[in-house]
Amino acid sequence: MYIPETTKYQVHLGFEIEGVVEKSDVIGAIFGQTEGLLGEDLDLRDLQRSGRIGRIDVSSESKKGETRGEIIISSSLDKAETAVLAASLETIERVGPCSGRFKVKKIEDIRIAKRKQIVVRAKEILIESFDEGVIDTNEILDQVREYTRIEKVVEIGDENLPAGPNVESSDAIIIVEGRADVINLLRYGIKNAIAVEGTKIPASISRLCEQKTATAFPDGDRGGDLILKELLQVAEIDYVALCPRGRSVEEMSRKEIIKSMRNKIPAEQITGAGGDVNIAAYAHAQEEMNKTPDNSDTGPGPVPVDDNLQRHMEEMRGESSVRFLSEDYETTVEIPFSDIEAGLKKSGPSVSGIITDQTVNQAIVDIVSAKNLDFIAAPDFRGIIKKPVNIRLLKIP
Repeated sequence: MYIPETTKYQVHLGFEIEGVVEKSDVIGAIFGQTEGLLGEDLDLRDLQRSGRIGRIDVSSESKKGETRGEIIISSSLDKAETAVLAASLETIERVGPCSGRFKVKKIEDIRIAKRKQIVVRAKEILIESFDEGVIDTNEILDQVREYTRIEKVVEIGDENLPAGPNVESSDAIIIVEGRADVINLLRYGIKNAIAVEGTKIPASISRLCEQKTATAFPDGDRGGDLILKELLQVAEIDYVALCPRGRSVEEMSRKEIIKSMRNKIPAEQITGAGGDVNIAAYAHAQEEMNKTPDNSDTGPGPVPVDDNLQRHMEEMRGESSVRFLSEDYETTVEIPFSDIEAGLKKSGPSVSGIITDQTVNQAIVDIVSAKNLDFIAAPDFRGIIKKPVNIRLLKIP
């Protein structure tokens, strides 16, 4: 009998089969075509019976007469034995009557995840269990203020999830991984965060996401990717805030957190069929976020006024309208501000941007950004949490 706690490695294999087959056919081919290949010591059936490898998990789907999928095998063998076993699976050439190709994608060291848990817990123990010795007055005051902020963490739902005090009353929530993330956001005045506390998404999170605008803010690592994937499948996530790759929310500075929240993206930009995370699109969004300037402003400041833009603004003072402008700031059309969405849908390639005397909010920025225009000119921008990287916001008094 295999004991999961003894797992050292997980072998991940991808396969492509020229035909439609079932999971049972794949498992049969694995046992049948590796039997006797490596001798008794590494025979798959014997390894399973002795509890040195776990069950063979197969996921697959068939499209247009072909079957593709992934195999995951848990191993408590040593590194060399696991590598030999993985290589043997690449020799499989047929599944039933169909030709097939098997390829090792990666061998994951499970102990790395455990080491991360050890480091996190060691940091907690270091903070909680050791006396600090002599510290000055400023440090004492900082600790007292920090304690006051931490005390604001509340527990929500039947699962007693750690959360900021404003989660229930706020129209929007931020979903993070753990209690330490909630505390770090509280440190910078963000009081509407709630933690999932594990890889299984609690029912309380799904309930809140149905009622409020939900932003997922996972860590920038493999664990964060998995939590984000499940969140997008089981909860109504509206936006995803991007944590820099290799970083965690609990260690981010105020400036980094505000940057991530400003550059959050609609969830549908990184989801594929079935709600799965498009990892390539997700990674690209993280890269683009890292290229944006580090500033904490919630909106653009005044810009040097182009004479043509100033002329348009003077002509539009007090008017509830919007002008669509070409690259050289010539008017292509002018419509009521309330019709901006319909007007954008009809706009042609000659339109480079818009100008209006009305206050522009996040919804308008998102609509204009979706049309890939170059700029928006307005006297004021309010509530801009996420500034798209493809658009200039020109504040003209």
